[in-house]
Amino acid sequence: MANGFDPRATASPQTAGTIGREGVAYDAGLRSYMLSVYNYMASGVLLTGIVALLFARSGLAADIFINGGLLKWVVILAPLGLVMWLSFGINRLSTGAAQTLFWVYAAAVGISLSTIFLIYSPTSIAKTFFATSAAFASLSLWGYTTKKDLTGWGNFLLMGLFGLIGAMLVNVFWQNNTFDLAISAIGVLLFAGLTAYDTQKIKSMYFVVQGSGELVAKSAIMGALALYHDFSNLFVFLLRFMGRRD
Repeated sequence: MANGFDPRATASPQTAGTIGREGVAYDAGLRSYMLSVYNYMASGVLLTGIVALLFARSGLAADIFINGGLLKWVVILAPLGLVMWLSFGINRLSTGAAQTLFWVYAAAVGISLSTIFLIYSPTSIAKTFFATSAAFASLSLWGYTTKKDLTGWGNFLLMGLFGLIGAMLVNVFWQNNTFDLAISAIGVLLFAGLTAYDTQKIKSMYFVVQGSGELVAKSAIMGALALYHDFSNLFVFLLRFMGRRD
């Protein structure tokens, strides 16, 4: 992906042996960076799942989301506030604070998603999770390895995301099942595209931040946040198709 900066473009002429050693170090740095991104993302997804399951089994999910009143909206809107805090405040936060906020956000999303255990059977949730994992892994791998520049997808996917949000808001009042299925299908396609796009974007970001320990760490957290969103939304939209209601 073209990003206006590539340290290789300004490298001074060196011997083949030196370039080879730097190439190995460069690849090792990129692998370490991407591994950090995927570790954050996977552990966030795991935390979300554990919190959702425990919260549902405790009976608190039913109490809050069925009879919670104002508390229900606090729980629903809390993840939005946390992700905005993390996204817009990342430059002012320390790396440790950003990590903590990421975990808190993942746990808050788990509380919000606990309702799926009140609606769908555990077996269908598990099947959807594994299907999502397989799809996500394939799409992210393609985004990482493809030589195709996916930069042009950005505006299209962003417009699609805004359109999807608008359609979901309309259906809150319309309550049309056919329209809901169409929204789910579009959501699956949209977040499939975002998974590949975000993976390539995260990989490209390494070229910009490499060499700065704090920037690399913060970039890994924000990259994990993007992939976490892609995975969780892909899972939710697939669940609407694959989930069997209790």
